Amino acid sequence: MSIPPPPGPHQPQEPYGQYPQAPQYQQGPYYGMPYQPWGQGYHPFNQPAPVNGVAIGSLVTGLLCFMPGVGLVLGLVALSQIKRRGERGKGMAVAGSVLSSVGLALWALSLATGAASGFWEGFKEGARDDSSLSLVKGDCFNSPGGLEGFTYDVDSVPCAGRHDGEVFAAVEMPGGSFPGDDKVSQVADDKCYALQDSYAMDAWALPDTVDIYYLTPTRQSWRLGDHEITCVFGHTDGTTGLTGSLRNDATTLDDDQITYLKAADVLNTAMDAAPAEEYVEDDLPGYKEWADRVADALTKQAGMLRDHPWPADAKTPVGELVKDLEAARKEWAAAAEAADVDAYYDHYDKGWALTAPEKSVTAREALGLATTVPSYDYDDGGSDSGGGDTGIEV
Repeated sequence: MSIPPPPGPHQPQEPYGQYPQAPQYQQGPYYGMPYQPWGQGYHPFNQPAPVNGVAIGSLVTGLLCFMPGVGLVLGLVALSQIKRRGERGKGMAVAGSVLSSVGLALWALSLATGAASGFWEGFKEGARDDSSLSLVKGDCFNSPGGLEGFTYDVDSVPCAGRHDGEVFAAVEMPGGSFPGDDKVSQVADDKCYALQDSYAMDAWALPDTVDIYYLTPTRQSWRLGDHEITCVFGHTDGTTGLTGSLRNDATTLDDDQITYLKAADVLNTAMDAAPAEEYVEDDLPGYKEWADRVADALTKQAGMLRDHPWPADAKTPVGELVKDLEAARKEWAAAAEAADVDAYYDHYDKGWALTAPEKSVTAREALGLATTVPSYDYDDGGSDSGGGDTGIEV
């Protein structure tokens, strides 16, 4: 390849000697090339201005109406940014601001009328139960996994048919910070066992296969205002289920039955307060104090039964029961004054025999109450074991 020589006096000044000189264009205003080839990184079209993201947020928040104040602020910020940056989205910012303003007005109206508090309570209730079912006293239900670790994901069913559980009480814990799972379980254990008698007043009508379960608030549900413990009756194995309602209280019993059961509960409460020591000789002073409380309970029970106007067919059997209770009171009072263990056992055995559950079967039958002595309630209470955990139900 040859390189052309530099121009001299004997050569024309052309770029390349073999090519003619290009024609000259007339000088004038420059309007740019009629076209331009595309090159690396060049886009043939002009890019439009970007949409302001804050404007989008304002519109979405305004449409959902869950935070109208935020939507209004976002809209105002977006309008300022759009003007300064030349971005698009002014219509969305304006729409979001308007919708958020309407939302604020609605919130203010709901606060003034109390509708907001009702909505919040409904929201908490909905968050508390997954099945939109609020369990209340007297409800029967089935739980997909039985009662072992059950939750509010349950189905309400009639109590007459087969069901996993029956709600018998609800306990509202005080507010404040979450006390911890152990504390909540302790409260549930204490309260639910104490409240079962107010729902199932006749312990004889409660099958041996029934146990107590409870549903407690979690740390998460506590933050939503769920401070309620739900007490439930269920089968001891948690899966077999129950049939028929266990409720026997003022809603299902007549006045005569309620009077009898309230009187019986006075003695049952005293009997349940037996000393922790199994044998009398291990805590004679404690057993003497217990015998004194039992004697006082027998006095009160006999008086309640004696003063009530019983129906004709119940007067005689209840009257006979009152005589046994009064005789038992004397023996228990003597046990409370016993000088030694042998004297205590002598009066205790006699008093126990007079308050044995079988003594009340005839009166119960006349009143239409359960007459089968629960197997777990009866203990012969002989002098070999003394008092201990009597579990007597009369």
